[in-house]
Amino acid sequence: MSERPPLSAAVVRALDRMGRLTGLDLVATPLARVVRAFPLGRFRDIAHGLPLGHPLHPLLVQLPLGTWLSAAALDTLPGARREARFLVGAGVLAAAPTALAGWVDWAELHAEQRRTGLVHAVAGTTATGLYAASWVQRGRGHLVRGKALGFLGLAAAGAGGMLGGHLAYRQGAGTNKAAPVPHLVTDRWYPVGRLEDFPPGQAVRRMVGEVAVLVVREKDGQILALADRCSHLAGPLSGGRLFDGCVECPWHASVFRLTDGAVVRGPATAPQPSFRVTVRPGGEVCVAPSDTM
Repeated sequence: MSERPPLSAAVVRALDRMGRLTGLDLVATPLARVVRAFPLGRFRDIAHGLPLGHPLHPLLVQLPLGTWLSAAALDTLPGARREARFLVGAGVLAAAPTALAGWVDWAELHAEQRRTGLVHAVAGTTATGLYAASWVQRGRGHLVRGKALGFLGLAAAGAGGMLGGHLAYRQGAGTNKAAPVPHLVTDRWYPVGRLEDFPPGQAVRRMVGEVAVLVVREKDGQILALADRCSHLAGPLSGGRLFDGCVECPWHASVFRLTDGAVVRGPATAPQPSFRVTVRPGGEVCVAPSDTM
């Protein structure tokens, strides 16, 4: 007789099914278009976390969660009414930039990730609303009601945190998709073709062991090579646009510098691994992992 699967497995399966609820696309798809249309300018890259080199949203999440957890701890002690209310209000204020960074990242995800992320956002919004109501009730002297709303908000925030963890670690949102590259290639030269195989100004895809590599021969003859799979969501850079010494991912328009793989524009925050290139006598082109990979 088979044993019943543990509760944790059932929870994970339920969360996996959430990503397959195509009905959520009725809200997620038009909402993503609205978020992408926000006139944020260069601030969009800041919201993505490009200056940090990783997404900003997980860092900002610590602010409201930290203040709300602290308020919950104070709610169990006598004589800390003002301090607890201050922390509740501070968390509500901190939730605004946290949500903005999250929405900006969410709009550039795959459909199944957006579905989970939408429910994650609903949980976070519910938590913020409950804490805002808690702050109001505390100010009116309704301490018991304010505490109850606060603990409900903490439960909603906890559920949102679980969904956020599933989104990041199970569905891979926000993780660097190019991180495995240095572990899949050894420090040696790999032949990728002959010089005539790389027309100037065109992107060519080659395989280096198990790693897809984008090879570009510039019009001045210089040959440059990057890992082909975008660090954001593994889009094929070889299918993207080349311009001004850069390549643009065809999936979400991240832009990388061809010379070193640096991120010029998000939503990607991690650089592309770059390769050294040499042309052997006779015209054979070879690539090797760079020293900074």
